[in-house]
Amino acid sequence: MTGLEFNDRVGAIPVYPAASTYAFDGDLVKLASNETPFAPHPKVLEAVEAQLKTLNRYPDPAKSTLRSRLSDRTGVAPGRIAIGNGSCELLLAGAEAMLDPGAEVVYAWPSFSIYPHLAPLSGAREVRVALAEGDVHDLDAMATEITVATQLVLVCNPNNPTSTHIPASEIGAFCERVPTHVTVILDEAYVEFQTDDDPDAGADLLAAFPNLVVLRTFSKVHGLAGLRCGYALCSARLRAAIDAVRQPFSVNSIAQAAAAEAILHSDDVTKRVEQTIVERVHVESGVEELGLASPPSQANFSWVDLSERDEAEVVRKLGEAGVIVRPGDGLGGPGHIRVTYGTRAENERFLEALEAAL
Repeated sequence: MTGLEFNDRVGAIPVYPAASTYAFDGDLVKLASNETPFAPHPKVLEAVEAQLKTLNRYPDPAKSTLRSRLSDRTGVAPGRIAIGNGSCELLLAGAEAMLDPGAEVVYAWPSFSIYPHLAPLSGAREVRVALAEGDVHDLDAMATEITVATQLVLVCNPNNPTSTHIPASEIGAFCERVPTHVTVILDEAYVEFQTDDDPDAGADLLAAFPNLVVLRTFSKVHGLAGLRCGYALCSARLRAAIDAVRQPFSVNSIAQAAAAEAILHSDDVTKRVEQTIVERVHVESGVEELGLASPPSQANFSWVDLSERDEAEVVRKLGEAGVIVRPGDGLGGPGHIRVTYGTRAENERFLEALEAAL
């Protein structure tokens, strides 16, 4: 009997790294996935509840209300806003639309774990560029790697998993060096948490660089990780190409309604960011007191260097204490852990468990 056969690309696609310790029993402190510990805004929950009565109908394929409100918020025309089932869908669809077999995609490493999926899915060739000192993007080295074969460059800012951020002025200087045939995706999933720039500084670069795409998500600061909704500010041609290569109705009606309501509550975003920064200072100080180093975070998580301690053993001991973090090995940084900031009680429990694990 002949077995199933798959194309060669399938075997080259890496497994997306996930936290491996959810199997531990008891009351878990989930600090592995960079989620916010705060529930969505009450008005968002009302919008979700209202949609439950219409689940017999397909969602709006044009995402009209959400795109209109995003346009009001960003100043980008609705026709230049792509909506996706999380920003991951937009990255995957964008790669399918733009990358030819044999083309090159350039990105820093370690960085967002979905990036290694793009080349094997499309038949392109990936070019990974090591981070510079301080775990920041080495934009000079990335610019040097761009060739006539390069079609896509990815810049995660703030960078996941290292939590570092590059000011928009440096991103603009980098875009000046990038040929116009290359698309630059500025992945800003955590941009609200950084304090270098106004959060809209990256989007302000769109007017000067037609080959720039700004990618954002509702999964982080807005607290909608369970619904999966992201968006790209891009050219109308790229939005149309993304829509052409993915399945119809990819963003469900509840996610659309929740995101459309969430974008109206900038005061709630500000409050969440302020609370997160308070906890960021607390966790960073606690980690430092334990003799461990981490880059100054500009996100809602820390990238903790375990200083030659056994990463797997530390993660295991944390898991036994009911604290779930993300191991660095699967994120491209062995010898580290990535920990999301939770509530004060959750962060205290993490610090106590980490001290015991060390």
